[in-house]
Amino acid sequence: MPTLRALLAMPLAVVLCGLGTPVLPGEPTRPDRSGLKDPQATALARLVTDTGAPAAALLTDDGHRARFGTAGSGLGRDDRFRAGSVTKSFVATVVLQLAAEGGLDLDDTVEQHLPGLIRGHGNDGRHLTLRSLLSHTSGLFPYTADSTVPVPLTPSQAVRTALAHSPGPLGTYAYSNTNYVVLGMVVQQVTGRTYAAEAERRIITPLRLTGTSFPGARTTLPTPHSRAYSPDGHDVTDLDPRAAGAAGELISTLSDLSRFYAALLGGALLPAPQQRELLDTAATHGVYGLGVYPQRLSCGRTVWGHNGHISGSLVRAAASADGRHTAVFRINTDISMRPSLELSLLEAEFCPTDS
Repeated sequence: MPTLRALLAMPLAVVLCGLGTPVLPGEPTRPDRSGLKDPQATALARLVTDTGAPAAALLTDDGHRARFGTAGSGLGRDDRFRAGSVTKSFVATVVLQLAAEGGLDLDDTVEQHLPGLIRGHGNDGRHLTLRSLLSHTSGLFPYTADSTVPVPLTPSQAVRTALAHSPGPLGTYAYSNTNYVVLGMVVQQVTGRTYAAEAERRIITPLRLTGTSFPGARTTLPTPHSRAYSPDGHDVTDLDPRAAGAAGELISTLSDLSRFYAALLGGALLPAPQQRELLDTAATHGVYGLGVYPQRLSCGRTVWGHNGHISGSLVRAAASADGRHTAVFRINTDISMRPSLELSLLEAEFCPTDS
C-alpha cells in the first residue's frame, strides 16, 4: 500500500447549476498523425530523458489542429489514466455552479453545512468559509502529509487525520488535499448526491467526456489504458483510489482534459460572476484561484489549469485564458520532476517562435 504522500502529492509547481446544459465547444479537431513539431517534441522528450520516466505523452490543440506525440513507449492517445489533483478543478466547478444557483454561498462557513465536523486542536469550522477551502487558505492540515496513520478510505477518516493536527494560519495559502475532501462532503450535504454524481451530471455528460470517470472503490483502470509505475519501477496500475477522494480520484484522458479546460476557461460551464471567482487569485497573492492556478510564461502569456500527481501518474493540463488553446501532458509514473521541465514544455507550446 503506497504512503499517503505518494498516493496523492501536492502540486509540483505553483511559482490547479441552474445553468442548464453548458454550451458545448466544437468537436475535437482532427489529430495530426505526423505528431508534434519542435520545440514541443524536444521538450516532451526531456520529460523522459531528464527524469528517467518510462514514457510521456502530450496532446495540444490550438483551435485549428490537434497534435499528439509520445516520448518513450507504451502510451496511447486514448489511454485512461489517473489524473490526481486535476479532480479539484471538477469539484470546484460543481461548487461554483451551486453558488450560481443559490444552493450555497462561497462565504458560507463549513459549520453552516457540516455542523461540528471541523473541531479540535485549534480547528474550527465556524471560521472557515467555502472560499477558503477552494483557495487553500483555510489552514487545514493536509491529511496526505501524515504518514503515521493507515491510509484513510472514507472522507470522515481523512478529515479526522487532518484534525489531529493544529491548523496553519487562516488566510495564508497552503495547499491541502483536506480542503477538497471537505468540499466533496459539502456538495453531498447540499445536493443529496455525491460530488462524483454531480460532476457527472453537470460536466462529464454534457461535455461528452467519454473517457472520464470517478472510480469510487474500483481499483482497476478502464480500457484502454497503459501501465503505471512507481519511481522504483513497481507496477502500481491497480490501486484503491478512495484515499484520494474529492481531492484526486479522477480518471480521464488527454483529449477529455483538453475539452474540459477549453470549456471551463472558455466560459461554457460558469456564468460570468462565478467565472471571475474562478480566476480570482487575490487571496493567494497570484498563486491559486478556485480550483485552477495561473502560470506566467516568459513571453508574457498566462495559462490556467491544474496538475495531478498520484501514485503511478503525473499530469499537467493548461489552457489559454479564453480556453481556445490547450496542452495536456502525462507521465506514467509519479517521479519527481523539476518545475523547469514543465515550464519548458508549456513555453514551447504557448510561446512559439518564428523559427
